[in-house]
Formats: sequence, C-alpha cells, structure tokens
Amino acid sequence: MRNQVTFILLSGNGAKIRQFSSTRRALGLGLALIVVSLGALGFLARDYQRLREDVSRNVVLEQSVAKRDHQISFQHEQIESFAQEINLLKERLLALNEFERQIRVIANLEHSADQENLFGIGGSMPEDLDPGSQMKRDQVNLLRDMHEQVEQLEIAAVQEEKGMGKLMEALKKQRNLLACTPSIRPSKGWISSQFGYRTSPFTGRREFHSGIDIANSHGTSILATADGVVSFSGPKHLLGNLVVIDHGHGVVTRYGHLQETLVKRGAKVKRGASIAKMGNTGRSTGPHVHYEVRLNGLPVDPVKYILN
Repeated sequence: MRNQVTFILLSGNGAKIRQFSSTRRALGLGLALIVVSLGALGFLARDYQRLREDVSRNVVLEQSVAKRDHQISFQHEQIESFAQEINLLKERLLALNEFERQIRVIANLEHSADQENLFGIGGSMPEDLDPGSQMKRDQVNLLRDMHEQVEQLEIAAVQEEKGMGKLMEALKKQRNLLACTPSIRPSKGWISSQFGYRTSPFTGRREFHSGIDIANSHGTSILATADGVVSFSGPKHLLGNLVVIDHGHGVVTRYGHLQETLVKRGAKVKRGASIAKMGNTGRSTGPHVHYEVRLNGLPVDPVKYILN
C-alpha cells in the first residue's frame, strides 16, 4: 500500500464522496507527462511566434523587393528616355548646323570652319544610342556611352554657338552694307542726261558728266537713295543748292540744283526719306536733279545703282 496514493474528492453540496487511488509510479509518470506536455506547448508557442515573425519579415521583404523592382524599372525608363533625348538633341544640333550652312550659301558668305569641326577637331557625329538592346546587354556600357556622348554634344554646342555668332556678325555687316548701298531712284522723272562724256549745253565742248540728270517739275520730292549721314547741305557753286550724303564704306551720293534742302548737316537719313525739292539753282537749263554716286572719291555710273 505504500506505493499507492489515494485522492479523496469532497463535495460541498452533500454529494457522495469520491475516491481515486494511483500508484506512485503512475502518478510520477502522469506528472512527468504533464510537465513534458507543458514544455512541448511552450516550444510550440515559441515556434509559432517565430513563424509569425518570419512571415511578417517575409511580407516586409517582399514589399521591399517590389519597391526596389519598381525603382529599377523606373530607372530603366529614365535611362531610356535620357538616351532618346540625347539622340534627339544630336538631330536638332545637326539640323541647326545645316540651317547655318544654308544661310551662308544664300547670303554668299564664306563657309565656317566651326561647321566642319562641330564635334571637335577630326571628330565625327557619334552613332545613335540604342537603349533597348544595350540595356539588356550591359547597362554599365550604355551609361558610359551616354556620358561620352553628352561630352561630345557639349563640344558641338560650343562650336555651333561660335559658328552662329560669326554668322550673325557677318549678316549684320552685310545688312549694314546693303542698307548703305544706293539702290533706288532719287526722284520721279526722266533721265535727261547720262553719265559720261557729253557735249556741254553751255560751252558746246566735250566734257565729262559725273552723274545723271533726272528732269521733272519744280518741287518734285528728292529722296535719299540709301541710309547715311548728311555731310553737306547748302549752296555749292555751279551745282546750286546741294545735299551730300555719306553712306560709309567709301560710298557718297550728291544731289544738286535743288530748289530747297530739307535736311541739315549731321542728320541721319534712311533710304527713301525726302531730303530736298527739285529746282533749277546753279548752272542749269531747267528743273532737274543732278545725281552722283561716288565710290572712294571717284564718280561711278549711278544707273548701275538704281534697282527700281
């Protein structure tokens, strides 16, 4: 009986007393089983907690991977877009260079050395980037090619800027030269005397006529035939009332036998501006304007400078 343990269960409501007996060994095994079970439950609870933590970490990791993949995809799109922009920029730069060349041809200007060396001395236009196929093969090489082409485009942009600057300077000079070149009739009327040698109506002798005479009625408007500055305005011996305009570049025009001058010395005039009225002053046989064009001090035929 020493190896047995008796358990007596008493009830507070007067129910029958219950009694259980068990050997010490069985009781020990039962207690051991309970302890083992509780330990197993503890291990299971811990493993379950670890599993939950692993699942949570995996979810975070998957989100991180998805975010990184999205960023990589976005970077690829940006790289492709940048490569396409580089190709487009090359096309525009070449189109601008070709436009400059055409303008020089139209304006009869010398070819610019900057056009020949657009991508540096001895350089040629780099080939277009192919971001689609290059991205798949080697992204590092694509990025290196893009960097190199950006540097080449910087060189080309500087060269084109120099070329366009020189073109603008040349066009300004040409525009100023054209504006200062006589090109219109100084007055309405008919040419009563040509440039060159003629028989003088006053002496009957052969003499050189340094301009042309355009005849019309008194008061007919006399126009400046090009842009310039009035260098003389007033009476001048046999030419009567005279206006002289200096157009620069060695070009001077003279308007004689005027009834009235409308501009003063030092005045700036534009082509087509009214500068005087036709008259019969000085040695003259009737109302007309004596019109001269002088180049570097020498008279030239004014008819060659009348385009209208």
